[in-house]
Amino acid sequence: MSMKVLILIAIFLAGAVQAVPLKPQEALDLVKLVDERQRNSGDYTSLCYVKETERKLEPKVFQAVVYRRDTDDKFMILFTKPKEEAGKGYLKIDKNLWMYDPSTGKWERRTERERIGGTNSRRGDFDESRLADEYDVTYEGEGTLGNFKTHKMKLVAKPKSDVAYPVISLWVDQLDKNVLKREESSLSGKLMRTTFYPKWTKKFSPSKKANVWIPEEMRIFDEIEKGNSTVILIKETDLSSLDTNIFSKAWIESKSK
Repeated sequence: MSMKVLILIAIFLAGAVQAVPLKPQEALDLVKLVDERQRNSGDYTSLCYVKETERKLEPKVFQAVVYRRDTDDKFMILFTKPKEEAGKGYLKIDKNLWMYDPSTGKWERRTERERIGGTNSRRGDFDESRLADEYDVTYEGEGTLGNFKTHKMKLVAKPKSDVAYPVISLWVDQLDKNVLKREESSLSGKLMRTTFYPKWTKKFSPSKKANVWIPEEMRIFDEIEKGNSTVILIKETDLSSLDTNIFSKAWIESKSK
C-alpha cells in the first residue's frame, strides 16, 4: 500500500474519530469546563459598556462596573452612565437579587428575569457561569457555526433552580471550548433570546493560578421584540482582590451620594 493511500486513510480515520458524538458524561464534562474556564477563585472587576437598540428609538449606551466574588457567589453591578442611570445598582447575596434606585433611595427584590438597567441583558450575562450546577445537559450532536465546528447541547433547568430561562441551546467551539452561540427559551419551547459570543480573551488569575476566559463581546437579539438588540462590551478586567465589605447595600448607597 502506497504512502499516499496510508495518509488518506489516516486523515479519514481522524475525521471519523471527530465525528463520534459525545457521551452523556462527556457532554456534562464539557459544560463543566465552560463553567470552570470563566470562574475565578478570587475577585473580579470589569468596566462594561451596554448598547441598547430598540426599534424606532435612538440607541442608548450605558456604562457600568461589575464586581464579583466567585468563591462566595457574590455579584454587584453599579451603573455610572448616563446621568439618569448613574447610581443604580444590583446586588446578589445569598441567592437574592436586589435593585437599588437612587432616585427613591429604596431597594427592591428582583428575579433572575430582571432586565438589568432596562436593557435586554440579565444578571447572568455579567456573572460567572454556573450552567452545570443549574441545568441538566443533553448532547444534541455536532454541527458548524460559520467556520467553526461545534458541539450542540440542550440544557434544561434543574428543579428549584432560579434562572432567567428554563431551556438553553448551547453551541460550543470544538477546538477552543468557548461558547459561540446561546438560545434561551421558555418551557413551551418559545425562543426568547439569541446571544452570540464573537470575542473571548483570557487573563491570568493570581488567585486561581490559571487563566480565566472572559467574553469580551456579547450580541443579544430579542426574539420577541424583533429589531431590538443589545451589545455588551467587557473592558478593563481586573482580577485583584477587592475590599472585604464591598458587597453590601451600604456600599452601593454611598456611591449615589
